[in-house]
Amino acid sequence: MDLITLEEIRQAKYRYVRCLDLKLWDDFAEAFTEDAVAEYDTPMLRDPLRLVGRDAIVDYMRSNLGPGMITAHLVSHPEIEVDGDHATGTWCLEDTVIVMAYRLLIRGAAYYEDSYRRCADGRWRVSRTGHRRTYEYSVSFDDLPSLTFTANRWAPPAAT
Repeated sequence: MDLITLEEIRQAKYRYVRCLDLKLWDDFAEAFTEDAVAEYDTPMLRDPLRLVGRDAIVDYMRSNLGPGMITAHLVSHPEIEVDGDHATGTWCLEDTVIVMAYRLLIRGAAYYEDSYRRCADGRWRVSRTGHRRTYEYSVSFDDLPSLTFTANRWAPPAAT
């Protein structure tokens, strides 16, 4: 198997989660093909989420995971199969979402099932992604009286 291709595909997935967590929306868009599809199991929202097209995926994330939300998506254990300019991959996901306005912490895990395509510019991009939760839980900050945030990249600067 071509190890350079495997690394390029891993980097495509890493770019997806890094740009999502850092809210780098233009770079996040570059992680997807124009016709990409995303399907996420969303127990907190009660219904699965299906987004069709790169613009729909980016618009949803930009609208729903803006500065009031802190996210950390960690992916590991990739299993990647390559067939020419197409590939599939499975990834273990552990994620944290902190919703400051609602004083809520959400943690969970899932397995991503992805498809990738090498585009005309030679870059690998996500053409399909999605996951089904293995678990998810939420905790109110109010249940954690000693909880203190000592850093929040998206919080307004403290008054001096």
